[in-house]
Amino acid sequence: MKEYWTSLASLLGVFAFCQTLLQTVFPPELRFASVKLFNRISNWFSSYCYFDITEIDGVNTNELYNAVQLYLSSSVSITGSRLSLTRALNSSAFTFGLSNNDCIIDTFNGVNVLWEHVVTQRQAQTFSWRALPDEKRGFTLRIKKKDKSLILNSYLDYIMEKANDIRRKNQDRLLYTNSRGGSLDSRGHPWESVPFKHPSTFETLAMDPEKKKEIMEDLEDFANGQTFYQKTGRAWKRGYLLYGPPGTGKSSMIAAMANYLGYDIYDLELTEVHTNSELRKLLMKTSSKSIIVIEDIDCSINLSNRKKTNNSGSRNCYDSGAPEMRGGCGSGSGEDGGNSVTLSGLLNFTDGLWSCCGSERIFVFTTNHIEKLDPALLRSGRMDMHIFMSYCSFPSLKILLKNYLSFEESDLDDSVLKELEKVLDKAEMTPADISEVLIKNRRNKRKAVRELLEALKLKAERNAKNGGLKNGDDVEEEEQEKRALESPKEEFDFEETLKEGGDQDNIK
Repeated sequence: MKEYWTSLASLLGVFAFCQTLLQTVFPPELRFASVKLFNRISNWFSSYCYFDITEIDGVNTNELYNAVQLYLSSSVSITGSRLSLTRALNSSAFTFGLSNNDCIIDTFNGVNVLWEHVVTQRQAQTFSWRALPDEKRGFTLRIKKKDKSLILNSYLDYIMEKANDIRRKNQDRLLYTNSRGGSLDSRGHPWESVPFKHPSTFETLAMDPEKKKEIMEDLEDFANGQTFYQKTGRAWKRGYLLYGPPGTGKSSMIAAMANYLGYDIYDLELTEVHTNSELRKLLMKTSSKSIIVIEDIDCSINLSNRKKTNNSGSRNCYDSGAPEMRGGCGSGSGEDGGNSVTLSGLLNFTDGLWSCCGSERIFVFTTNHIEKLDPALLRSGRMDMHIFMSYCSFPSLKILLKNYLSFEESDLDDSVLKELEKVLDKAEMTPADISEVLIKNRRNKRKAVRELLEALKLKAERNAKNGGLKNGDDVEEEEQEKRALESPKEEFDFEETLKEGGDQDNIK
């Protein structure tokens, strides 16, 4: 036993002597250079090259790392066997990802690439302005050398674009408003936002199916038309005008467009904007992939048809020949706290140079009286597609019956359907009015259909008795009530004038 330990000690001594000799003959600098040369020679003969994408670049978060993580989640969720599961803030969906030190193969334009998620423990940190995580994370991309130009020139850009689409799809959409006019908050933002939860979709929208299909195809062409717009030299934007009687679903159409494309909505209240510069400031602070909405433009501001104004002897709320747009009928100029946004300012907002400061944006205007808008606003480039929101048609009625009563066309007798179709056009009821009848009786489906038929017949008889003029009076009366509610200042000034003993005839 003693001889064994003696032999082992002699062997360890020889090993230590050899190690000392190697360190003397081959110093660390020489060994480092040898390893470096060996790796370089290996790279010469290797057909692959590697790219590291770290989570943190210095002290800043690497945007490419987050994009790769989101992009791989779309494929890992299907093919991966071990996944990490997360849900980001303000996200409506779960995100799958590669677990630590796992790999996945992706294909782009027929080229296979290998992604590896590398996670290592971070060494003891030195002084840093920002605390770094304990783990060091990153992705390693392995590609063939012959595919290097394709990957660097196209693949990474494709990943960034795809990640943005996934992020927008998973994230809750927002509804913005300019409640402070054009003034900025402490962060320099003029817009305030709330989550957008409107459930309207094209499937539930009460509208002719052929017309809906045309609108959906136009929206798809726009959203996928970046190359086309660049090729033709046009700004990547599009304008829609929704016009028709109140209650025909213009606001629901806007919500359906936002849900269909996954865009945010900027609800622009023009009566809160005082100058053209404020309007331009609001436009510059909108994001791409968004819908900018100006609802009831004929009620919120004075935007009359100049041709009709010049031919008219009298001037009223709609037929004002002034070049400025006031914040309601009779309100003062910008100096008195009113609105002094000009027509040219609004035109530049929708179709001028400043409208091109962002991309992939949709402008939507709504009005109840298209004939009272200036033709300059209606031309292509500002309002490219005019969509008439009409009274409820028979195809729209079938959609409402399905939405509110779960009725299919085969669930109703042919005689009832024919009677509904016969009286519907004469009744001229809006989808909102019909929906109210169905909602009140949704617990008794048969009763709901009977009461709807009675309401349609009653409305048709009244229209026939009044020669079709009653509907127009109803619309005008509703609009006057709406303008009165939205112009409390005007009402206040009227009462004050009466108290001061002003001439009531002059006031009128």
